[in-house]
Amino acid sequence: MSGLKQSLALTAAAAMSYSGASVAQNQDISDAEDLTAVIALQAKPCGKVVNAAKRGEDDYVATCQDGNRYRVYVKDGRVVVEKIN
Repeated sequence: MSGLKQSLALTAAAAMSYSGASVAQNQDISDAEDLTAVIALQAKPCGKVVNAAKRGEDDYVATCQDGNRYRVYVKDGRVVVEKIN
């Protein structure tokens, strides 16, 4: 599993555990769901990711239902969320 996917899966699992939901370990979470969770945890406005384009290893462009676009990638082991104008 790539670093971003692993980070996103862990972040999504943590977010769901705080809300009281449980996640099966073998459950495959989609990129859009992962990106939605990561963007929300970074306190960026989005709502829901409606399109996710993979730019490279651990590098995505996410388009949100509210029109915002973000680049989500891993840098020095950390997930970075940058708004695209």
